[in-house]
Amino acid sequence: MADEGFKRKLTAILSADVVGYSRLMTDDEEATVRTLTSCRTAINDLVQQYHGRVVNSPGDNILAEFTSVVNALRSAWDIQQEVKSINSESPENRKMNFRIGLNLGDVIEKEDQIYGDGVNIAARLEELAEECGICISGTVYDHVKNKLPFRYEYRGKQLVKNIKEPIRVYKVLVEKDVDELILDKKLELPEKPSIAVLPFVNLSGDQEQEYFSDGITEDLITDLSKISSLFVIARTSVFFYKGRTKKIAEIGQELGVRYVLEGSIRKAGSKVRVTAQLVDATTEGHLWAERYDRDLKDIFALQDEVTQKIVAALALRLTEDEQQRLLDKYTDNMEAYDCYLRGVEYFPINRLTKEKSILARKMFKKAINLDPNFAAAYAVLSLTYSQEWLMGWSQDPQSLENAFELAQRAIALDESLPLGHAMLGEVYLMKKEHEKAIDEQKKAIALSPNDADGIAGLGGILTWAGRPEETIGLVMKAMRLNPRYQPEYLWNLGHAYYLMGRYQEAIEILKRTRDRDPDYLPPHVYLAASYINFGQEKEARAEALEYDRLSFQTPIEAWRHRLPYKNQAVLEHLFDNLRKAGLQ
Repeated sequence: MADEGFKRKLTAILSADVVGYSRLMTDDEEATVRTLTSCRTAINDLVQQYHGRVVNSPGDNILAEFTSVVNALRSAWDIQQEVKSINSESPENRKMNFRIGLNLGDVIEKEDQIYGDGVNIAARLEELAEECGICISGTVYDHVKNKLPFRYEYRGKQLVKNIKEPIRVYKVLVEKDVDELILDKKLELPEKPSIAVLPFVNLSGDQEQEYFSDGITEDLITDLSKISSLFVIARTSVFFYKGRTKKIAEIGQELGVRYVLEGSIRKAGSKVRVTAQLVDATTEGHLWAERYDRDLKDIFALQDEVTQKIVAALALRLTEDEQQRLLDKYTDNMEAYDCYLRGVEYFPINRLTKEKSILARKMFKKAINLDPNFAAAYAVLSLTYSQEWLMGWSQDPQSLENAFELAQRAIALDESLPLGHAMLGEVYLMKKEHEKAIDEQKKAIALSPNDADGIAGLGGILTWAGRPEETIGLVMKAMRLNPRYQPEYLWNLGHAYYLMGRYQEAIEILKRTRDRDPDYLPPHVYLAASYINFGQEKEARAEALEYDRLSFQTPIEAWRHRLPYKNQAVLEHLFDNLRKAGLQ
């Protein structure tokens, strides 16, 4: 009979330990205890901030648990940054650095303590972590890889003490590991006024309302991105700061902008309260601050008012077309808009997955049923079908035509919708109508000059069209607009270098792409081909084996008709190299 004092649960476990604690105590016991106390207080505060709890803290070890694995990793990252700050005034030999391990596993809970393999694995991961580093298990990685804009390095399957089966281990690449293309701390300010819109804080007291505050943030970014006289940081980069406590001046320096917009949203029934303030990041002085209490049905007018306040505060000049586009709103139907936001919530920071695509499609269809003239809903619904065709998630040959018709419908409803042109451009590319694809993507960028994904996307289309030389500058421009960019940006660069025959540069870039997301297939494929061209057959075969593992043995030939090369000879050369690497 089970002991009623025990309870099993799935939880995210964080294990942290001081590096060289015995040496620190031997050198100066009192100073070590004081520093450890400061670190524990900071760690406890950050654990609570991310809705976790410290389970135990014997000696120099700290054990904490979280209901959300995403929050656990955010907390671990911020802990390392906060400890670094605490150490900043200490001499090198007195710095107290931590290693952190994270696992998601089943545990036994008794009298507020947790036990079991789930805890033991977290402790072993902490031992594998480097000084000031974070190691996570494969179960953690599977849950966070598309939700947080961190980089990960796969360390292989490793046998650890007292655990029978080997565990997949990933290293989280913290600041000292970040290369110059990821985040340059010395980014120069653009000649134009520059701004970052931080994620608005959800004050509704209900985490289920996060989609709404995130959606309003994205809408403001979208609106501001339409202004050609303004430089606007992309969504991916600003959402890195969600839930973080960091000085505005530091954010401004890291993103290379002068102005930062921050705020909060409290939604209750048919009422909404929004606070917003525009801050000069170079001085941390406020340009303006406002609180709005409105009916929910007035949310679009409120967004427009905030945008106009920014335009006025920065003395921006808008063209007549830009003035009109800022007045265009998605829909007057709030229920349809709510469904749209819920659908967009399923879109991960990096790529759409099959499961999330199905959930998103359901919400977009519901939005369209509520408002058949909702152009943006047609555009994002088109994306779910184009990805379905590209990734081979469905055997329905109609998927690509569905995407095509939906993108056309979006533009017919709203010719000035950048997303509609971008989706139509993507479908034209898959149809191998390259010039039409380029034209549509250029229209999207003309309508939204700050769209980093659109600019990088144009570079990708040009590469498929046989113009890789033009890709490099476009991707670099996109990276500046989106300093914490997705792995796809690097993939576009690596692909371009590969087609230009610059195989050494292709290998360097593609390795960085792979290290940021080891489960992303294209880097493995093109690394294998690049290594063959560079005469490194052993390395090529290693990448081929990794492709086989990740693709569940899907034959590489299955991709032949999906790769939209304009020049058939390029496609044949690629597949010839892949066969030499061992891929069939």
